[in-house]
Amino acid sequence: MDIRQLRYFVALYEEGHVGRAAERLCLSQPALSQQIRQLELGLDVSLFQRAGKRLHPTLAAHTLYNHALPLLDGFERAREALRSFRGQAPQSLAIGVLQTVNASLVPQLLERLRQAQPHLVVQIYELSGTDIERRLLTGSLDIGIGFLPPRQPGLHSLELYEDELQLVIPENHPLREFKKVSLAQASELPMLLLGEEFRVRQLWQEQLALLGRRPHVQAELNHMSGILDSLPHTTLASILPGRARHLHANQGLLWKPLSEPRVPLRVGLLVRDVQRQQAMLELLRSLLEGILHGPRVAS
Repeated sequence: MDIRQLRYFVALYEEGHVGRAAERLCLSQPALSQQIRQLELGLDVSLFQRAGKRLHPTLAAHTLYNHALPLLDGFERAREALRSFRGQAPQSLAIGVLQTVNASLVPQLLERLRQAQPHLVVQIYELSGTDIERRLLTGSLDIGIGFLPPRQPGLHSLELYEDELQLVIPENHPLREFKKVSLAQASELPMLLLGEEFRVRQLWQEQLALLGRRPHVQAELNHMSGILDSLPHTTLASILPGRARHLHANQGLLWKPLSEPRVPLRVGLLVRDVQRQQAMLELLRSLLEGILHGPRVAS
């Protein structure tokens, strides 16, 4: 019994018909029948009983099928994991990133990934945390970089760094002289915020809810750079992660830590299938840790 015969057996078991199974495998019917006979001879069991044009699996076939599926899946996972060691990395890698991560880490990450895996085509999608988790679950992303812990069951995470929510104000704002601003003080301010689909906005609302308050929203934008561009021309404030300052070198903005309490944000790698992406997770973590420890991304 070998992997090829197992694959042929699974196709025939699922199709219940030699013709359809052979078509699925791009194989001739006589060749498929011969491989199944060899499998039965090697195992010394009968796997199928013919009834007209259909094949009915025996009890032995049901047992073999239940064992064959995880074996075939494990074999494919092993082949994929070993490609990077043979210089045959997967052809593409789809990564979903938060806007703050895209600004502060991705430019350097792309170059380091290119050096480590020159044949890899990297696809970067700038998304909200909610969209990152949704696309990981649907399989349209391989890996995400988002807030932890993930909110969707079925996702796994690996922490990279900790950030925190900060108050962002124009330099002529009444709170410009404050070194820190309490949550109670910030809750009274008219705000320009990200939309409610963003995890940053949700976290801010959750913190205020603990104080029995709601945000004073005057305007919304769906992109952090738009908020940072707009704030200097308003009397509004905003709440953003500290690393958002890397999006914009605007000297007309002041960043104030929040206190009573501080609002931490944990950021890390997100993945649905740890085993399948294990090698790439380790590579990304190594590259990102090298970037994070460098002076260019200091908060």
